[in-house]
Amino acid sequence: MERIVDHKGRWRKRTIGFRVSEEEAKLLDACVKMSGLAKQDYILRKLTNRDVVVQGRSPRVFKALREQMQEINEELRRINNGGECEEELFYTIQVVAQTLEEMAKVKE
Repeated sequence: MERIVDHKGRWRKRTIGFRVSEEEAKLLDACVKMSGLAKQDYILRKLTNRDVVVQGRSPRVFKALREQMQEINEELRRINNGGECEEELFYTIQVVAQTLEEMAKVKE
């Protein structure tokens, strides 16, 4: 079996897993997409209390932001029609705003 090492030459042989709800999984996936990082890198940075900096101005990040904005728009329309507001929506809006703010800093 060939050893797979990370970009720093470390052999990562340990696996750590945890369970999440469907809503949590969806939120985590959205955050990962908007960061431009691999899910493993995103989770490691968050768990070790390091900053997650948006990875440049990649088309993947723009696509993720567009998809998130469409979902936010749909949720806001649903709420406007008398639906309840989910807590995850507020967090998603915050993540989108932070991502856009980071992208603006990179642009300067």
